[in-house]
Amino acid sequence: MTNQKLIAGNPENRQGCLRILKYLLLSMRPEQWIKNLFVFAALLFSKNLLNPSKGIEALAGFTIFCMIAGCAYLVNDLIDLERDKQHPVKSKRPIASGKLRKTIVIPVILLIGCTSFFFAFSLDKVFGIIVLCYFILNVNYSLYLKNIVIIDVATIAAGFVLRVWGGAVVISVTASEWLFLCTLLLSLFLGFSKRRHELVLLADNAISHRTVLEHYSAYYLDQMISVVTASTVLCYAFYTMSDRTAESLGTSKLIYTLPFVLYGIFRYLYLVHQKEKGGNPADILLTDKPMIANVILWVISSFLFIYVVH
Repeated sequence: MTNQKLIAGNPENRQGCLRILKYLLLSMRPEQWIKNLFVFAALLFSKNLLNPSKGIEALAGFTIFCMIAGCAYLVNDLIDLERDKQHPVKSKRPIASGKLRKTIVIPVILLIGCTSFFFAFSLDKVFGIIVLCYFILNVNYSLYLKNIVIIDVATIAAGFVLRVWGGAVVISVTASEWLFLCTLLLSLFLGFSKRRHELVLLADNAISHRTVLEHYSAYYLDQMISVVTASTVLCYAFYTMSDRTAESLGTSKLIYTLPFVLYGIFRYLYLVHQKEKGGNPADILLTDKPMIANVILWVISSFLFIYVVH
């Protein structure tokens, strides 16, 4: 008993546990959790943003998506372990570098996964199914979907749509088809832009980094980016001017938020083409000041037109 107390109270053991927790958190990619903010889309566009109970439900949904997304990243790192060891950057990740052992990661995946599914199904059965589908989709992406041209980006886009759908289900509202379509097109835009960034930046090493890049070219990606860019803008414009939107939200002024959408897309294209960024959309949203300001202004203007100015 005394020996157990000494071991538990050993500062080196405590530091070792803290290091493991740190490496686990890093492997779960918390900087990528910003993508889960799409869960709140239905809350904003259903006029429930000021409803405390709905807000708590949406926050719970967001937290569950963050947990299951982190779990999916751990699975991905285990699947890509041998390949990541050969990569100049990914080899420094905790699992690839050996700082985190499989014997620790696998039980953590089971614990976080089971906990996430338990709370998801406790909130709502349909929401639980959506979270389960999101996890299965991500595992299949890590296994083979990421190697299939076009399907790789479509899979990423489907993940964003599931987030929006989950956010609507968890607060018991029906999301507009326009909202799903806007989400799909925007995520395709981000996905193809990311592929272009990887292809151009890595050049001859692109294929070794991601095998699917063998099937892409900068010109081909530019064509698809052009299509989804125009489609995203038009879809958002139609959504804001839709009679159904005006009736459900009580305002027809959302069209005045279109300049922020246009600027956001143009700014992103500028970063991709002129600054060789775009490989990490989450990083841009967290570090690019003009983009951050634009997103904040879009949220504020949307809030004002939906909740204040009719």
